[in-house]
Amino acid sequence: MAVAIPLNEGDCSIAEARHLALDFLTRARTEHAVDISARALDLTQLVVSELVTNARKYAPGPMLMELRIMDSTVAVSVHDSVRARPVARSEDPHRIGGHGLEIVRAVSQSFHVHLEPGGKRVTADIALTDEPGLGLHGARSPHSSR
Repeated sequence: MAVAIPLNEGDCSIAEARHLALDFLTRARTEHAVDISARALDLTQLVVSELVTNARKYAPGPMLMELRIMDSTVAVSVHDSVRARPVARSEDPHRIGGHGLEIVRAVSQSFHVHLEPGGKRVTADIALTDEPGLGLHGARSPHSSR
């Protein structure tokens, strides 16, 4: 199950992008019986917000958001027009703002940046369920019974 949504500047706000992601996951849950936790709904909206915010801030022009359910994850991808990898700032607990990539990496099972001829695609994979024993990155906890 997948959807691609153009996010042209002025046509779609960051809040609307979050709502589109929530609608996609809600349809997957109700129409296709996909098991999706409340945590996954919240984290997906957070990741959408951070990725769309970064694209709007650093890549003027058209964007495309893709949401794809694969196995036990939802892949959130944002395509933008700048062919440069995003760079996370060094850790600074006193800095206000600028923590978006840190947050996305912390709550995602995986994070990828693919440079493309017309820009880049930034993708974060989020677990759809809260499997016991998994940490934030999807790695088994050392205390897990599996």
